[in-house]
Amino acid sequence: MVKVVIGEEAQLKLAEARLEQSSTAAQVGLVIGKLSSTLDRGFVFDLVPTPPNDAGAPACSLVEPDKRKGPKPKSQSSDSQSVSIDKDWVAEHARQVSRMLVGGMKVVGIYVWISENAFKNSNIVLCQTVMGVAKAAPLSENDWDERLLIHICYSPRRWTCRNCMVTSNITSSSLRPCDFKMGKVLTSLQRFRCMYNFDIRLPISHSNSSNVQTMSEALRHEISVHAKYLKSAKAMVDGNLVVHNDVSTSDGLREVELLLPFVEDTEVCSQKDALGVLAFSGSVSSFAYLNHRESISQAVADIKDDIIMSLQSRLDIICDEADGETGLVDTGTQKARGDADSLEVGDGMSGETPVSQIVLQSLRKACSLSLPRRVFIPWLAGTFVCDYLQPSETFEALKDRCVELLSMDVPTDASKVLELEREAPSVVTKSFWDVAVPLSTASLEGGLDTSRGEIRQKSINTTDVKFTSNIVGAVLFLITAIILGYILVSVKS
Repeated sequence: MVKVVIGEEAQLKLAEARLEQSSTAAQVGLVIGKLSSTLDRGFVFDLVPTPPNDAGAPACSLVEPDKRKGPKPKSQSSDSQSVSIDKDWVAEHARQVSRMLVGGMKVVGIYVWISENAFKNSNIVLCQTVMGVAKAAPLSENDWDERLLIHICYSPRRWTCRNCMVTSNITSSSLRPCDFKMGKVLTSLQRFRCMYNFDIRLPISHSNSSNVQTMSEALRHEISVHAKYLKSAKAMVDGNLVVHNDVSTSDGLREVELLLPFVEDTEVCSQKDALGVLAFSGSVSSFAYLNHRESISQAVADIKDDIIMSLQSRLDIICDEADGETGLVDTGTQKARGDADSLEVGDGMSGETPVSQIVLQSLRKACSLSLPRRVFIPWLAGTFVCDYLQPSETFEALKDRCVELLSMDVPTDASKVLELEREAPSVVTKSFWDVAVPLSTASLEGGLDTSRGEIRQKSINTTDVKFTSNIVGAVLFLITAIILGYILVSVKS
């Protein structure tokens, strides 16, 4: 349980000054930081205000007492004020911001800028908002059941922090006070970087009631399976194997390399059942930030979580964009069955049917899907946040999202944005015979229309020729050795 919370003084003072200048009576936003289970401490890096919703209305406002109960004195009216929060909008803001954070950085709660009386009258609403944020932006697979609620009171001026227990039964006791102080947090962070290359092959089998999947469903399942596989990987930092209790003492950038174990449980199917192979490959660049009192193994765990979250975020972006442009949320699978035969794309969309919603068992031609590239934008005190760019997007799109979602200043020079990924992750579906028999694409186009037995026969003939050549070579080598031996014996005589 978090008992002490330390906030980055420079950023929190800037946030306080911004709130004073805004002359607003109420504001809600997200708390970006980290909760450490080993230290029982929370660290706050920055406060990010939630922008107005699509209708232009603020996410937070004060609610006056019910006037139908009769007029009340002005002082009593202000004492009865409470806060109204668009909880769904704040949760959606948290979901999108969580995609832009790297290892060791999370949405750890919310903050509110309201009076003391309005805060006391709004405990249930605030706890519900915190719960919505926790569901939209989970901290990890084994999620914590607590988040932070920071109250910035303007009358009288003071900062307080509470630990909000995220449970299904919200009561006034869900909020527990914890010590809050300001200091230097960002400058003491240790920095880690990793480039993770992967190549996942998933067999596509004949359809039945249990294994019919769209491409997005198959990828989502495979990412979750790969996450368990990745968690068992060993790690090397700057060439040294990581031991559980190692503590980082270096101030420079540390390079992490993951050593994957041998695969024990692999999804297989017989040649008779195989239709094709889904190849998911590419590179994921990752950063993680560690408090100087935490062990290096925590940084490695944050790197692993960041890699999986990055893959999931890219798939979510593809699916969100497809749903937004075509409106296919529930009917995508049914439409995919009818028009999958003529599909061959590379940008994620084909006519009215998103590639991510295509049923794999219905494919007749090769299909490709490119995921967005991950880029890193300078943030605070040498740290980075990230964003994902589609092939058609420009630097201006990245800049607009950073301003809207994180309220940050983006460098005008695009060269300061790090593009570390040599190859963005992509998905390609291939015929089983394209993988099993290394023939050229041109020969496959004609060969697949013939019988599979003919292709196997070509493979057997090729093997026979190679075997005969090996025997002839061995015989010639033996004859040559005998002749040379006879000559040597004659010379010595």
